[in-house]
Parts: sequence; structure tokens; C-alpha cells
Amino acid sequence: MKISRKIVQFLLLLAVGFSAPVALNAQDKKLAPPTAPASEKSEEIIKRAVEVLGGSAYLNVQSVIGRGFYTPYQDGISGLPTRFLDYISYPDKERTEFFNSGVRVVQTNTGATGWLYDGATKSLHDQKPAQIEDFKRGMRTSIENLLHGWWRREGATVSYVGRREAGLARRNETVRLTYPDGFWIEYEFGAKDGLPAKVIYKRDRKLEDSEETEEITEEDRLAKPVSIDGVTAAYVVDHFINGKQTTRINYESIEYNRPLVASLFAKPESIKALK
Repeated sequence: MKISRKIVQFLLLLAVGFSAPVALNAQDKKLAPPTAPASEKSEEIIKRAVEVLGGSAYLNVQSVIGRGFYTPYQDGISGLPTRFLDYISYPDKERTEFFNSGVRVVQTNTGATGWLYDGATKSLHDQKPAQIEDFKRGMRTSIENLLHGWWRREGATVSYVGRREAGLARRNETVRLTYPDGFWIEYEFGAKDGLPAKVIYKRDRKLEDSEETEEITEEDRLAKPVSIDGVTAAYVVDHFINGKQTTRINYESIEYNRPLVASLFAKPESIKALK
């Protein structure tokens, strides 16, 4: 299942009233080392991951409905959780609804377009370019993008990085996905069980009250794998920036291949028409 980076980024935007600047395509300024075409080892790791996640059942998932809680962290201390409801239609449609103290917020993306409804201000509008770019980055960095091979459409390449320490007597196999513009993502999979364990990438973040940027390392740590209808997904996703935990996504339930009507993702004509 796709692990939505949009949930993490969007809640951070909510915290500052959609005013925080977001850097776009950060790694186009700092190119990663060149990688070779897909190696036999990296293809073996990807193939094994597909099999342990469900094989054909995993690859045949067309839609996902996820429910759970998002929790921010500050200096290692968790904040109050926010409930979310996430609808995904592969490969590029997603609608996430957030519920906090009776206020509903809806963020919806379809490819290169998106819209927002903010229940606090009763406003409905198109997403800003930075928010669209954030969604695109989330698509690029998702486990599904790697395992389904959607990256091939953009001319990206995969290569084998090697094994890494992953705790006591544990190792992870690491694969790097590199795009023509230099943006890269590293995916770690358990050497013993083949399950996705980490997603790591770097980007530039604009400094507060400044035009300058800083390079940051973002990391998702995937835990609590649960199998439903023959498909396995991580029910806990902890996000880290420069080694410090910033958020946790904890799923309560996940449903696969439920019919999703097209109107769910279409921008409503008015707030009254919003469902």
C-alpha cells in the first residue's frame, strides 16, 4: 500500500495556516552520484519485496481506503493525534480528510492538479504550486512507485547500494532509485524477511524568515506489518527529519479494491456541493 507522505506534509501546513514556504525539487541543485542501470541484485530485492507483500494480490490493488491517526512530535514528545480518512486510486489520485475538534479539512490530488477545503475558514480553493509539488514528491518516494515500476516512465534507474545495520543481528538490503534530474531515494528492505523497512531521501527546505535553504534528510521507518486479503502493509510509519522524529501515522484499518467514484476526487462547484 502507498504510504502517503501527503498526510505528514499537509498537517505541517495546517499547523502554520498554509503560510510556510516549501522548497521544490530540492535535489536538482545537489545531484546524487550517478547510478548504473538496474542491476540483477536490485531487481532480485524488488521482486522479493513484491512477493512478501502479496505477489499478484499486491500488484492487483487498484484502490485503498485507510483510516487512522496522525500524531506530530516536538523534541521527542508526541502531540495530540488527528484522525484521518485516506482514499487512494492508483496510480495518481488521492483524497485525504482530516478531523480535529469538529473541524474537517479535505485535500485532494489528481496528477498535476489539486484542491483544498478548510473547514476552519470555510474556504475551497485550488492548491498552491508548492503543495502540488509536494504531492508529486510523495508519489516519487512511495514504496508503490518502486515496486510497481512506475519510475520507468520518467527514465529513472535503480541500483544496489549494499547491506546496512538495522539493529541487533539485523541487516537491511538497500536499493537506490535515481531520476534524470538527480533526485534520489533509498529504500531499505529486511535482509531476512524482505519487507520494506525504510525510505530515505534528501531535499532543500527554505529557512524561516529567509530566502536561504538548508539540505535536510527525511526518513520513513515502517513498522507493524499487517496482512489483509493477502496484501501486507505497514500500519505504523514514523517520519524523521535529520534524525529527529517529527510525526507518526498509525493506521486503524485498510481496505483494498473498494469502488471509488470519480466524483470523490473532482473539485466541487461550491462548499455546499462538497461531500
